[in-house]
Amino acid sequence: MPAARRIHAVVTGRVQGVGYRWATLEHAEGAGVSGWVRNRPDGTVELEAQGPAERLDELARWLRSGPRWAEVTAVEVREIPARADDSGFEVR
Repeated sequence: MPAARRIHAVVTGRVQGVGYRWATLEHAEGAGVSGWVRNRPDGTVELEAQGPAERLDELARWLRSGPRWAEVTAVEVREIPARADDSGFEVR
């Protein structure tokens, strides 16, 4: 199995109140990645996700469109150190 990678992302636009976190949860679980997603007070959505590189790349592409009612204007993604104890994906 390839080594796990971990990303941190911040999604900007109309991404709160449109089901973005729950759609991200479904997409992440479907892709088999672990991590979390949450709303931030500034109106953005923040997440960390961990898994194989190709799965994270797929998730990062999806973040740029999000669910139907979202209007994504920017996605900032950076790689961060993987965590050995990470499992499952949750909405915080």
